[in-house]
Amino acid sequence: MAIILDHVSHIYEEGTAMEVAALRDVNLVIPDGQFIGLIGHTGSGKSTLVQHLNGLMKPTSGNIYYNGEDINEDGFDRKNLRSKVGLVFQYPEHQLFEIDVFKDVCFGPKNMGLTEKEVQLRAYGALKQVGLEDEYFYQSPFDLSGGQKRRVAIAGVLAMKPEVLILDEPTAGLDPKGRDEILDQIAMLRKETGITVVLVSHSMEDVAKYVDRIIVMNQGSVMYDDEPRAVFRHYRELEEVGLAAPQVTYIMQELRRQGLEVGTDAITVEEARDEILKAVGRSRKMGGGGIY
Repeated sequence: MAIILDHVSHIYEEGTAMEVAALRDVNLVIPDGQFIGLIGHTGSGKSTLVQHLNGLMKPTSGNIYYNGEDINEDGFDRKNLRSKVGLVFQYPEHQLFEIDVFKDVCFGPKNMGLTEKEVQLRAYGALKQVGLEDEYFYQSPFDLSGGQKRRVAIAGVLAMKPEVLILDEPTAGLDPKGRDEILDQIAMLRKETGITVVLVSHSMEDVAKYVDRIIVMNQGSVMYDDEPRAVFRHYRELEEVGLAAPQVTYIMQELRRQGLEVGTDAITVEEARDEILKAVGRSRKMGGGGIY
């Protein structure tokens, strides 16, 4: 049930002096089960793009297909689409409103017309999927920590059992521990269920660690679309459009310049560690000096 974007463009304030092209002739295929990172500087079109995927926004031109159907055709069931393609906005805790956590997570499935028993089963299952302990279920969501609120908001979308989960900066404003907990939980969920995940992020370290594929947006167009290692080889070009590679990429480049024969393709701390240890081992065997 892939999502296909076919020559999609979106223009804000079309035909006025304020006209801005947010998307320009975007062609993408989002297949089942993939973990995709969507990156780009502010104003590159990321948020506009993801709001097209479940019909919240309509393209100025081009077509978007879900399960082979054009989602903007007359008669297409967009309400059902939004239960299948779930979008969690940046700072989603601002959307929490019920008196307790459990009722908040019940809201989505209840609007799908499910029985009360099924609504409650889905809410309970979704809260367990995001790793929230039972003791918090009947507390006010406003009494929770930032990371816990974020989990509740994500559970509210998961309770509708989407096939695609879109997360727009889900770790914004969280400390490193909270960020890792949220992303580890999402990665585990994806592994267990096979759900498609689209992660919008400004953190190169996060996308390098978790995703299978990176789509880089720049001025409304797709600049790169490849697996992470291939995308981050273009770190100089990324810098030119206000982005960067993970910090370890720069560290490995510098070690290479300093004389340590390391590969420069490492994109995570673990990969960098392994490559440095191998290079040091080779250097010692050869009696090399280099940076030592």
